[in-house]
Amino acid sequence: MQEEPEDYYVGAYWGPRKETALECARRAELYFHMLARCDPSFTHWYHAGRGFPRELPGWPLRPEVGELETFFLKGRNRADVGKKVIEKLGFSQMVWNTKEEPTYLTMTCGGYSSGGSNVCLLEPPRQGAVRERLLRVPVLPEVLTSMATAWDPDFAMASSTEMVDLVQKEKGEVRVGWLTYLSRRLGSLPPLPAPVRIEPVGALGWLLVLSPEPMTASNPEHVAFTLRVRNLLDRAGLIARPKAEPVGG
Repeated sequence: MQEEPEDYYVGAYWGPRKETALECARRAELYFHMLARCDPSFTHWYHAGRGFPRELPGWPLRPEVGELETFFLKGRNRADVGKKVIEKLGFSQMVWNTKEEPTYLTMTCGGYSSGGSNVCLLEPPRQGAVRERLLRVPVLPEVLTSMATAWDPDFAMASSTEMVDLVQKEKGEVRVGWLTYLSRRLGSLPPLPAPVRIEPVGALGWLLVLSPEPMTASNPEHVAFTLRVRNLLDRAGLIARPKAEPVGG
């Protein structure tokens, strides 16, 4: 019986950051342009809405600031009763790139409540040629670097859900995966064992590549090594995240 493929994703996470739809649109524009250079499948994106042409996966989304600002404004969080905009929860939107075996991209940004968080989440297809291309070095590090550069998160990572379940010890902590980005805001990196490769991401932070090959939860050596790196980072004070405080009014 063939083993089910692991559920890989790329996620960036940051605490309360009050930003307007325009500021989020500028970040998203940079992100979409950087993504398009990573893989041909990232050149066209679509979103939900009534009446889109049935031959398309959805309504086309042009990655330009003006259209992205309008898109985010349509994704404002509202109260269930009365539909009043809840400003402190920011904006949330989802897009995808194809009808068959799509990559999904979710963006939640501009939120500044103490109990919430901002996230950019990219979910590759579960199978197919695009998945095979993405889950490789150097493509996946480029995808993660694009995310970190555009959104300036506290941390970002690329891993499988199964690996995260085995490695993460506390809810809300900095997650360590096959690829891990850490902002300089978190602190300083300790020495890390081979074959970890450390690459600067501009002046923002560092990208850690734990292995040139995909790290899988089904491989006990991969799990043990990821845990080892996580524990070294924890001892350096980079894993525990302080409780978020609300930002702005």
